[in-house]
Amino acid sequence: MTQSMKEIRAVCVYCGSQPGRNGVYTETGRALGRSIAAHGLRLVYGGGTRGVMGAVADGVINGGGAVTGIIPEFLMEKEATKQALGQLDELIVTEDMHKRKHTMFERADAFVTLPGGIGTLEEIIEIMTWAQLGRHKKPMVLANIDGFWDPLIALMDHMAAEGFLHTAHLVQPLVIDRVDDIVPAIIAAGSQPNGKSGEADIIDRM
Repeated sequence: MTQSMKEIRAVCVYCGSQPGRNGVYTETGRALGRSIAAHGLRLVYGGGTRGVMGAVADGVINGGGAVTGIIPEFLMEKEATKQALGQLDELIVTEDMHKRKHTMFERADAFVTLPGGIGTLEEIIEIMTWAQLGRHKKPMVLANIDGFWDPLIALMDHMAAEGFLHTAHLVQPLVIDRVDDIVPAIIAAGSQPNGKSGEADIIDRM
């Protein structure tokens, strides 16, 4: 079953629980959150209230949007504060990371990856793997803020050139540099038969 525009109701955002060294990362997270709220979409994310994660949630909440936080019990004190978690209109506490990721996948109609660390990378790679295996056709976005994901894009190009992405046509994340273009691109991608957008200013690198 392919996505349609009306089915894009919730966007999962993967990103760092730390702010990073470049202030633009949290600024971008907050701006993305405002955009999600402005378009009437729900944020699904890892429940953290610090770093880039917290900035995205703040943007949605301040924009009057809805937020679903999904966090394992053992990370609640490390990545969040009880006061901030109380601002989420839905909080799901899972037993472990595996259940967290599966629940995020089930609740989301599209995925956006902002700058982050190993956990962020692992999350989007898993989603791309599932796409390659034909398990979903949900839009995927690499938010390439200040070229953050250039090394990953180069690595994937290398893997494809060496013949290891044997179904590369199924692994098609949109690479978007401007935060304001992300949500419109997701909506446009959801309206296409194959979940792809035809907007000229979006670079489909795969």
